[in-house]
Amino acid sequence: MKITREIKTAILVIASILLFIWGYSFLKGRDLLSSYRMFYVQYDNVEGLSSSAPVTINGLVVGRITKIELIPSNGKLQVEIQVKNDFPISKSSTIDIYEPGLIGGKQIQIVPNLQDNNMAESGHTFTGRIVPGLTALVGEKLTPLQEKIEKVAVSADVLLNNLNQVLDEKSKANLRESIAKLNSLMDEFSKAGKNVNQIIDKNQENINGSLVNLNKTTANFSKLSDTLANAKIGQAINHFEKSLKSVDIMMSNLEQGKGTMGKLLNDDQLYKNLNATSTELELLLQDLRLNPTRYINVSLFGKKNKPYVAPEPKDNISN
Repeated sequence: MKITREIKTAILVIASILLFIWGYSFLKGRDLLSSYRMFYVQYDNVEGLSSSAPVTINGLVVGRITKIELIPSNGKLQVEIQVKNDFPISKSSTIDIYEPGLIGGKQIQIVPNLQDNNMAESGHTFTGRIVPGLTALVGEKLTPLQEKIEKVAVSADVLLNNLNQVLDEKSKANLRESIAKLNSLMDEFSKAGKNVNQIIDKNQENINGSLVNLNKTTANFSKLSDTLANAKIGQAINHFEKSLKSVDIMMSNLEQGKGTMGKLLNDDQLYKNLNATSTELELLLQDLRLNPTRYINVSLFGKKNKPYVAPEPKDNISN
């Protein structure tokens, strides 16, 4: 049987239509060659989720999103997904919207509850959740930092305004003059440093000699220290301590009135007796000086001696 051109054209057109339908369904997330179950999930916000986005279980693609529509009764968004029949899903499983990376858009992942044996049938509505993606987590971390940066910016702005108010034209001129003087002072320091370097260069030999003398002096001090260390300083200190103890004992005896010196210092009666004796001795010497003939009698003619008259004591003697 000969196939005519018209039949070939018709077969080609039908094949093209079928291929177009299959391609369109594939792009819409439907695979006409596989068996699927349809499930539904409701969200308050789908966060940019689009149709034909993949549906995964632990990273494995098991289906696609077929439709997203608004529910007029409650204002929520209902997402229709198709999942291959090869993957049983329990009714208590959750379906999350998550972000797999910085690019690529939102996707849906099924978090199965393996402990539940009650499997979901086609048309079941699951509980939906939104898992914060990397961008959201970074935003949460950056929000406090942004607030701090804003506060710092406000503080810096206030500080600059205050500086502008304080630094008027006169203050700015004074500041420029101070900076100029500071530069001049630094130049003077630089010149002084050069002069010091020149002086050091000219007197390098003297400086070296002084350093040598200093080293010798240090060595002599070291020898002196060794000599003192080897000397019997400890024995001398012990003798000195014993002498101090003897002095302490002697001073204690003096305070207690022991011995001749102690009695002289502490016995009032002895002091009075010595004072009286000294007074009488002074009176005797005074009378001897005034009337020597009373004590040395040389008489050629038998002249009688004058009777003794006690001299009046002086005030300083009586005292």
